[in-house]
Amino acid sequence: MEEVTAATQRKMIHSLFLINCSGDIFLEKHWKSVVSQSVCDYFFEAQEKAADVENVPPVISTPHHYLISIYRDKLFFVSVIQTEVPPLFVIEFLHRVADTFQDYFGECSEAAIKDNVVIVYELLEEMLDNGFPLATESNILKELIKPPTILRSVVNSITGSSNVGDTLPTGQLSNIPWRRAGVKYTNNEAYFDVVEEIDAIIDKSGSTVFAEIQGVIDACIKLSGMPDLSLSFMNPRLLDDVSFHPCIRFKRWESERVLSFIPPDGNFRLISYRVSSQNLVAIPVYVKHSISFKENSSCGRFDITIGPKQNMGKTIEGITVTVHMPKVVLNMNLTPTQGSYTFDPVTKVLTWDVGKITPQKLPSLKGLVNLQSGAPKPEENPSLNIQFKIQQLAISGLKVNRLDMYGEKYKPFKGVKYVTKAGKFQDNQYQLGS
Repeated sequence: MEEVTAATQRKMIHSLFLINCSGDIFLEKHWKSVVSQSVCDYFFEAQEKAADVENVPPVISTPHHYLISIYRDKLFFVSVIQTEVPPLFVIEFLHRVADTFQDYFGECSEAAIKDNVVIVYELLEEMLDNGFPLATESNILKELIKPPTILRSVVNSITGSSNVGDTLPTGQLSNIPWRRAGVKYTNNEAYFDVVEEIDAIIDKSGSTVFAEIQGVIDACIKLSGMPDLSLSFMNPRLLDDVSFHPCIRFKRWESERVLSFIPPDGNFRLISYRVSSQNLVAIPVYVKHSISFKENSSCGRFDITIGPKQNMGKTIEGITVTVHMPKVVLNMNLTPTQGSYTFDPVTKVLTWDVGKITPQKLPSLKGLVNLQSGAPKPEENPSLNIQFKIQQLAISGLKVNRLDMYGEKYKPFKGVKYVTKAGKFQDNQYQLGS
């Protein structure tokens, strides 16, 4: 008994604090004993030292605790741990909490959490039992705690009742805990979104030094009964470091590279993966830019052109170029051939909203840069950040071959959508990111 208690003490998530971008702790939850909010001072110190909110260390050691955090939707989820635990265990749980809020309230924002604070505490009570993850699947939670509706909120306020269900979820007692029993739909549908983001390092000549693709397959399954699905690909061998939803039969993937599973009901992430082979990562856009300043001069020249490179004949859209200009820049007088631009004289950030690229006429942005008089010559290669999106294209070349269903007699409607986005391209010459 003492060994079990000791193990429990070692792996306990004690407290959770939700913090907004202003540094306000707007919600806290304690599972064992109350931990003072002052423990977050160590987190705030690390946040001040970080150049960007996304660069705050995910694990912070304090004299008596460990703080493990994630940043989601402009909110920090900061957990307090008293002894060492695997950090990824906690980080994965925190992401599950954020995903659950998104699923229940439509958004994971401070306003949505405050508006549904009772349900938030009910969810946290069910998701973590005595510091250990318990019910984290959406289907189980929705049977335990009903999602908020206007009518249910009015009834609860009048009667004083709660959203907690009266019966134990059917899936909780089965060997398929992610799927509830008795699911019925008039229209049976299965949709899959293949979403890929490109990370790369480009040298000054435009050559690719490093390139990698981070991909996910998100599913929206609305099928009656207990369907058994098999999803196969044209070229599954290009996937590295694949992470699976618990519903996937891993042995089938190992032997045949086929995803075989009984799906959860509704929205879920089927797999996430990485493509790291350099020759498989195509760079869909190129940027040519010239930013020059003269010695003892209060002005400089700015010239950027962007165009398609390896886009497989698809349209590149949603392009936004962001340039962090030197601090000595006062303002910019530029002329875009396409789209519009803004320059913030306080943050020194230039934003160019390009839109779509048409190969017949490549978008460019040219003009003069005005500097503070008497200031030294600034750096001529400020970082660039480019966002873009390509519909109906997985840049890795991954393609779904077929989806087969067993165990049910109806024929479902099936659909697959592909999207490629900018990830993080970093270099002295230019940087693309999300």
